[in-house]
Amino acid sequence: MTLSAQRAPYAEAPDQSRGRLVPETVSRTRNAFARDRDRIIHCTAFRRLKEKTQVFVAHEGDHYRTRLTHSLEVAQIARSIAHALKLDQDLAETVALAHDLGHPPFGHAGEDELQLCMAAHGGFDHNVQTFRVVTKLEERYPAFDGLNLSWETIEGVVKHNGPVTDQLDKPSWRAIADYGAEWDLRLDSFASLEAQAAAIADDIAYNNHDVDDGVQAGLFRLDDLNDVPLIGPILHGTRKDWPDLDNRMIRLEAVRRMIGAMIDDVLAETERRIAEDRIGTAEDVRTAGRTLVQFSGPMMEDLGRLRAFLYERMYRHYRVNRTRSQARRILSEMFALFMREPDVLPPEWSGKARSEDPDRRARAVCDYIAGMTDRYAIEEHRKLFSLDLQLDL
Repeated sequence: MTLSAQRAPYAEAPDQSRGRLVPETVSRTRNAFARDRDRIIHCTAFRRLKEKTQVFVAHEGDHYRTRLTHSLEVAQIARSIAHALKLDQDLAETVALAHDLGHPPFGHAGEDELQLCMAAHGGFDHNVQTFRVVTKLEERYPAFDGLNLSWETIEGVVKHNGPVTDQLDKPSWRAIADYGAEWDLRLDSFASLEAQAAAIADDIAYNNHDVDDGVQAGLFRLDDLNDVPLIGPILHGTRKDWPDLDNRMIRLEAVRRMIGAMIDDVLAETERRIAEDRIGTAEDVRTAGRTLVQFSGPMMEDLGRLRAFLYERMYRHYRVNRTRSQARRILSEMFALFMREPDVLPPEWSGKARSEDPDRRARAVCDYIAGMTDRYAIEEHRKLFSLDLQLDL
């Protein structure tokens, strides 16, 4: 059976890609989307994800997910969904691997603080920062800035959650608006099914690993989840099937089952929507008027209650709040210092930050901080604000 016979008619095809902003010779060993994937894996921003976190700080434990392990989990789930729907697995995986490249250190706390620091200088948005990483900030190739990814991959990075025209008036989205004027990303349309698969895979991954990490961190117990929709019935079923299993294995098996239940729900709902909307081509996907890769209504309700539980018992736990508070102070103090004294920045950044234009200076400082890992931010703050008589050579 040929590859084209295995691919659904509404899937993206790498040999029909709209190309790259800077034309390149076609690779002899990889299709366009696989080449994009490899460029993401080899880029500096991807390596830094190993010590960037979402809820916990990277040094708090070896078993908690980092942005890197999260991205790999998202990529695996996205590829599985793409396979089941007969979509292009390389493109789904590529968008999934790229989706967190713009996140700053310290997860949501870091993003909140950079948004505050940049409020008067064009703002900060991690989705836009991801776009800037892959189109500008990565400096690895002599012929172009960024990674020169294919149109479909960049479209997926920008629009995986749907059309973004309602965002373009925000100063933080200026970079995407300007880029769209140069190379039309069809910002008013939906992205490919592959990009939508990556977006839903992100939801599946973080809901499950937050349950797993929250229990491991002692923020709540498995028994606290007994009455929470989705996970509660799964825990009950797991205990019924394995009455002698210890809590660690119960947790792992329940999370595995929940991932499977969420994927099965997505596949059923997506197939229903594709049939209902009579989707026959990739163009039909972009003009469908709604997201097609989606959870069912009942699953959305259950996830809403699970997220409410996690918000109350995990994201706002006093231990997490203390870490968030420390993280925000670290970034705030470094941002203010770098704005006042750009000469304390590394040479490759200090030149950019010496600009007389305060917005350009702030953006350079923000880019430097956003690229930091948790550990590097903590260490950099220590060097800058703790008296140390030893020179850092």
